[in-house]
This record gives sequence, structure tokens and C-alpha cells, in this order.
Amino acid sequence: MPRATNSVARKKKHKKVLKQAKGYYGAASKLYRTAKQAVEKGLLYNYRDRRKRRIEFRALWIARINAAARINGITYSKFISSLLKNNIQLDRKMLSELAVKDPNAFTKIVEDIK
Repeated sequence: MPRATNSVARKKKHKKVLKQAKGYYGAASKLYRTAKQAVEKGLLYNYRDRRKRRIEFRALWIARINAAARINGITYSKFISSLLKNNIQLDRKMLSELAVKDPNAFTKIVEDIK
């Protein structure tokens, strides 16, 4: 009985990994073992950073709101607590957009809560 190899499946698996590693530097895009490690690490970073992106955007929105609020003579924490007390339901993303693109509307909101 001839020796059975898994060459077709192995070739397909190797090609898949090397295709994912396209553009990596040196051996990481040429050699299967190194490419496999690089791809796995890349996928881990990808998974981690999809979650981290949300944290970074929230920090950006808060910084923008804080800057715009201080221009209007109020701190971020007082601004947010006043929004909650006055039952104004705007999230940080929308407040940030207003602060950047329409400062007059943001000033109007600040005046309403004072």
C-alpha cells in the first residue's frame, strides 16, 4: 500500500496563510512557519484593536467636548451632569460633532443647561 500524504490539503493551507501574509517583511511573507506566526500575531492585534478603537474614540470625543465646554465657561464634568439633570439625551459622539462642526449649536446647548 502506498504511503498516503496530505499534500493537497497541506498545499491549500500553506497558500492560504502565505496569501494572508502578503506584504509582510522578509521571511514573514515567504516561509510558512514564520508567516503563520506573523499572521496569528496580526489577527490577535486586529481583534484587540477593534475593541481598543472604541476606547480611543470615546477619549477623543470627551477631549473635544471638554475643549468646547471650556470655551463656553463650563467644565466637562459639570456639562455632562447638567445634561443628565435636564434630561437632554445626546451622546458624546453627537456632542463632539456639534462642538467641531457647529459651535453655535453647542453654545446654545450650554446656555440651555446653565
